[in-house]
Amino acid sequence: MIGLVIVSHSPRLAEAAVELAMQMVHGTPPPIRIPAGIDGRFGTDAAAVASAIDEVGGESGVLVITDLGSAVLSAGLAVDLAESSTEVLVSDGPFVEGITAGLVLAATGAPLAEVAREVSAALDAKRDQAEPPPETARPASDPLSAEEVLINPEGLHARPASMLVQAVGGYDALVDVTNLTTAAGPVAAKSMIGLLSLGAKQGHRIKLDGRGPDAVMAVSALRRLLADGFGEIPAPSTAGLG
Repeated sequence: MIGLVIVSHSPRLAEAAVELAMQMVHGTPPPIRIPAGIDGRFGTDAAAVASAIDEVGGESGVLVITDLGSAVLSAGLAVDLAESSTEVLVSDGPFVEGITAGLVLAATGAPLAEVAREVSAALDAKRDQAEPPPETARPASDPLSAEEVLINPEGLHARPASMLVQAVGGYDALVDVTNLTTAAGPVAAKSMIGLLSLGAKQGHRIKLDGRGPDAVMAVSALRRLLADGFGEIPAPSTAGLG
């Protein structure tokens, strides 16, 4: 897995953002470090950031996510100070949304460049809520399609979206997700931000289109999650029975 370094002027802000994002990660999270603040005060320390990069650096690379402008400057200097030879990218994505999107996708074993793109686009769900993102080109292959109805009460919110990303990340397949009820999509099932942009609610019909060697297994895994309501369906009450 790639490593993530979260650079913030405020330790409490960074820790809270990471804590929120970790609620969306199912399974083993990627290595992460939080060099935030300077001696208990607000600020950023390039040397501390460089040390964090060295700690999580490996063959897969490191993505640095920052909050305010001067944190970007510290991160850039830290890349030069770091002793590790691993590839390091400093993201231009948003802080909270980017951390969530990055952690979820990195936990699937996605490569550095793919995670960096997802973090950079992490505000798209807010920008494009009323307008679905354009369809992206997919490799030519025989498609596999299936449809399910969202049955969980809250619809496709952050937790279910992260479960879909985790599930499809385990297969050699590309799966597109479309909200047939609103005609939103398609978006890639590997993109948590894209899934949230569908605005899918309880009762909406969801279409899955899979391609690739593991398309059958990937689509089947996603259908099971949808049919199970992502484990969010309340158990029927037994009060007054027996």
